Amino acid sequence: MYNPTVARLTYRAVLGRRRAAILFVLPGLLLLIATAIRFFNGADDDIANELLSGFALATMVPLIGVIAGTGTIGPEIDDGSIVYLLSKPVKRPTIIFTKLIVAIAVTMAFSAIPTLIAGFILNNNGQQIAIAYTVAALFGSIAYSALFLLIGTVSRNAVVIGLIYALVWEGLFGRLIEGARTLSVQQWSLALAERIAGDGFVGSAVGLPVAVVMLVVVTVAATWYAGQRLKVLKLAGEE
Repeated sequence: MYNPTVARLTYRAVLGRRRAAILFVLPGLLLLIATAIRFFNGADDDIANELLSGFALATMVPLIGVIAGTGTIGPEIDDGSIVYLLSKPVKRPTIIFTKLIVAIAVTMAFSAIPTLIAGFILNNNGQQIAIAYTVAALFGSIAYSALFLLIGTVSRNAVVIGLIYALVWEGLFGRLIEGARTLSVQQWSLALAERIAGDGFVGSAVGLPVAVVMLVVVTVAATWYAGQRLKVLKLAGEE
C-alpha cells in the first residue's frame, strides 16, 4: 500500500521552497511566544493551557494540515501533472495512502513537535500539559491530513475550503454554536488532551468515546473516498 517513489516525489512537492517557508512560520511563532512568556512571566499552567489550546491546537495544527494535506495532491491535479503519476503501474488507492502518510508525517513534524517543545518551555510539562497537547496534535494531524487530502481531490479551491473549515467553522462557529463543536476535529483532539491533563486545564465539548470514534470514522472515510475520487479521474485517451 505504501510506494516509496510516490512518497519521495510528494515530499519534494510539499516541502518545496515556498511551502517549507510557510510551514516554519507558525511553529517558529509559537516557540517565540512561549519563550517570551516564560522569560517575562515565568512558568504558569493556565497560560500554558491557553496558548497551547488557543494557538497551537486551534490555529497551528489545522493550518499546517491544510498546507500539507492539500499540498500532497491538489497542485498535481490543478496543473495536470497527476496524469504522469496515474499512468504508472501503481494502484490509485496506493497513491492516496502514500500521500496520506506523507501529509500526516509533515503535519506531525511541524505541529506536534513544536507543541511539545513549547509546552516544556512554558511550564516544564506541569500537569502533563505539554504531553496532553502533543497527543492531541498527533491525532489531530491524522484527521486533518485525511480530511484536507480528500478536499484536494474534489476541489480546485482546496486551500480556500480548508481555510474556511479551519478558521471559520472551527475557529468561529465552533466557539459560538454548541452543535458545531461536535463536528470539529479540534474538539475531538481536545478530548484526548483533557483525558491526559485533567478537566481543570483542558476543555472539550465532546466526550472521549465520541471523539475517538469520530477521529477514526473521519480519517477512514476521507481516505477511502479520496481513493474513490482518484479512481474516476480519467487520463487523456481513456474511455
